[in-house]
Amino acid sequence: MTAKTLMVQGTASSVGKSVLVAALCRIFKEDGLRVAPFKAQNMALNSYVTPDGLEVGRAQAMQAEAAGVPVSIEMNPILLKPETDARSQLVVWGRPAGSYAAVEYFQRKLELWPVVVEALERLRSRFDLVVMEGAGSPAEVNLRESDIVNMRVARHAGAPVLLVGDIDRGGVFASLVGTLELLEPQDRGAVRGLVINKFRGDLALLQPGLDFLEQRTALPVLGVIPYLPHLRLAEEDSVALEALSSQRPQDAAGDRGLDIAVIRLPHIANYDEFDGLAAEPGVRVRFPQALEELGTPDLLVLPGTKTTVADLLSLRTSGLADAILALVRGGTPVLGICGGYQMLGQRLLDPDGVESPRTDVPGLGLLPVVTTFACEKRTERVRAAIVGGLAPYPGPVPGYEIHMGRTLRPDRSGSGQAPGDPDVSGFARVTERLGRPCADPDGACTPDGGIAGTYVHGLLEDAGYRAAFLEALAVRRGVPWQRRPAGPDAGGLDRQAEYARLAAAVRASLDMGRVYQMLALKGSPEGARTPRDMER
Repeated sequence: MTAKTLMVQGTASSVGKSVLVAALCRIFKEDGLRVAPFKAQNMALNSYVTPDGLEVGRAQAMQAEAAGVPVSIEMNPILLKPETDARSQLVVWGRPAGSYAAVEYFQRKLELWPVVVEALERLRSRFDLVVMEGAGSPAEVNLRESDIVNMRVARHAGAPVLLVGDIDRGGVFASLVGTLELLEPQDRGAVRGLVINKFRGDLALLQPGLDFLEQRTALPVLGVIPYLPHLRLAEEDSVALEALSSQRPQDAAGDRGLDIAVIRLPHIANYDEFDGLAAEPGVRVRFPQALEELGTPDLLVLPGTKTTVADLLSLRTSGLADAILALVRGGTPVLGICGGYQMLGQRLLDPDGVESPRTDVPGLGLLPVVTTFACEKRTERVRAAIVGGLAPYPGPVPGYEIHMGRTLRPDRSGSGQAPGDPDVSGFARVTERLGRPCADPDGACTPDGGIAGTYVHGLLEDAGYRAAFLEALAVRRGVPWQRRPAGPDAGGLDRQAEYARLAAAVRASLDMGRVYQMLALKGSPEGARTPRDMER
């Protein structure tokens, strides 16, 4: 059987396409359909590792979770990870396929069209419905000939398209009408309905605009989705950090809770792993990117990054590197994850120019380790026991690795730290890789746990380890803290509850009866129809 397809496109980036796809995936799942998300090409620094060790965009992993299915490489076969403003690492079928300047990639994009077709057809053979997401805007006329993610995909799949505009940023009527005006006639015909997203206010005041849109475009406005405050879903774009980055130190944890500062590196990656921390009562997570925003946090985190060397040099230029060293001298604990762990070491070596032309760059010197970059990329789902740092924890704690390079003690050829070295010990012990048992040392930390680094992302998403970590941090910093039970109801983040909340809001606002009609799906369940449909 070949699955039906539905496509969500937008008038611009960041209008809410990814979130709407997640909502639709959850709604269709609730209605009894086997549904999968799909995005032919994604550009994002937040990525995720599939169960078989392949790399996809974080948004597609989030959408798959909403759909209640395991994430697979077919859901995002092409991923671009920006390295500079005009260069990205290209990931195809979950593996690195080179680094390309924008013009180089533009010239070879159409060569990847067979990859898109194969991935989509694989999904359509396994599911009842595939909800596809476009990228940017389909009206970018300079990119039309090389398009492999918007209207070319819709035409290939014969998919009806929902066009989404963001009213919160202003100009939604012009953006919707203008996008339609710039589409080729056959592509304009694929658009079957308009959706206005992130609405705040009185819907009655918006009605004249809705009437105008329908008269001007001859298309129905299928829904006005309300702005949903504090919706805690994994983000794929660092644009979402703008508000958090501008928080001043005096705004943090005013009742003397725990203040955690995650440095917003220029190419910060996988920062969604701190969402669980931010959801804990008594914890404030902020993302400073300027010296005056740093303050004196209870914990300083150097997160993952796509470009460790460039971002380390940026820390030095901005003065943040010196400020970090001063905080450490004053007793502030530091946790480095992936690229942040590499920065904590003595040196970063790049003999093959994997990251930059600089072959030898001094690190922050806080851990006696040296990183050597290599062309091979490790992408693996793992489980680990935490053996060092602020809070040793038996685990197993689930996580994942995405990195290029090895970090070792400079006087050793093995892969870990020697127990008993007076100045450093291991941080974790990886007990499982891709489902296979192992006993691999990971990371490094000082004997008192105050400075620690690990290659494993996602450890703090585990409720049990997070509770132990926060309690140990509070004790170290002298912050009053009440022991919290481990579990998803312990004040942490419940993603499933967020998907349910999102789906309920979209179901109440979007004409799902019309959506089912355009998909030609017969026998749609009662729950798939809006109250207005039921009155007809």
